[in-house]
Amino acid sequence: QVQLVESGGGLVQVGGSLRLSCAAAGRTPGSYAMAWFRQAPGKEQEFVASISWRSDRTLYADSVKGRFTISRDNAKKTLYLQMSALKPEDTAVYYCAIHKYADYGGADYSDYGVWGQGTQVTVSS
Repeated sequence: QVQLVESGGGLVQVGGSLRLSCAAAGRTPGSYAMAWFRQAPGKEQEFVASISWRSDRTLYADSVKGRFTISRDNAKKTLYLQMSALKPEDTAVYYCAIHKYADYGGADYSDYGVWGQGTQVTVSS
């Protein structure tokens, strides 16, 4: 059974940067896409970015495009999200997830079957 553990969240000022990590432990699928989602208080879960197994396909939400970069290190079984130019509206709990079916990713929440516990990102103005 695979488990995901996020880290790297915290409090940052507007315009600052943070790097989130998501480490997979246990038995992982042969090849799998991964993604970051986020959920702000009182709002639905929102897709942030996804990445294919080979890192040759990435997808970003319009709200983070140009500011966030998703990457992965398969040897370390670790997913990353480099966030820069942070805004107050980026405040949320960030979750990483493994795609259930494919190795190329996507934005549909229901396609992801393994989730981490989340890490809080707070952007203060």
